[in-house]
Amino acid sequence: MVKVLIADDDEAIRKLVGHYVRTEGFEPILASDGEEALELLEEHAAELVIVDLMMPKRDGYSLAKHIRTFYDIPIIMLTAKNQLLDKEKGFEAGTDDYLTKPFEPEELIFRIRALLRRFQKASAKMIEVGNLTIDKGSYTVKAGRKEWLLPVKEFELLYQLASFPERIFTREELIEQIWGESL
Repeated sequence: MVKVLIADDDEAIRKLVGHYVRTEGFEPILASDGEEALELLEEHAAELVIVDLMMPKRDGYSLAKHIRTFYDIPIIMLTAKNQLLDKEKGFEAGTDDYLTKPFEPEELIFRIRALLRRFQKASAKMIEVGNLTIDKGSYTVKAGRKEWLLPVKEFELLYQLASFPERIFTREELIEQIWGESL
């Protein structure tokens, strides 16, 4: 069952979104603030996160940045902040979609389904190099019966290089593609 983490300090919103998520056959995981969201994400390995911007302990921007750094899962910002600057900051923090309150629950479900479809296609990639299997879906590397869990950036670097075995990358290209920074 697909787990959806819902991080919002408004209990009514959490329950409403949780209800619609459950109705669609997904398992909702509810967090009342950003810190609790991170703890629950580590415990439950959610496959999608819905984040409010204005939360205690850790706001939505900070939460999205943290998730984007350590996880490859879709993030939806669900917030009352509807100014263009807020949306820009949300996308820069790493969100994949941005929906403002008040919202239609059905539209949120459409967006959840679309993001899960795109991410599942992207994360379904497996690369085999000799007897080595690099699985982007689970971020694991396997050789025979041995399996390794690499740090995220090391895995992404290995995956990038293995995806293009005949290509030579410059240092600058790798930094931009893996770390998202240009020199």
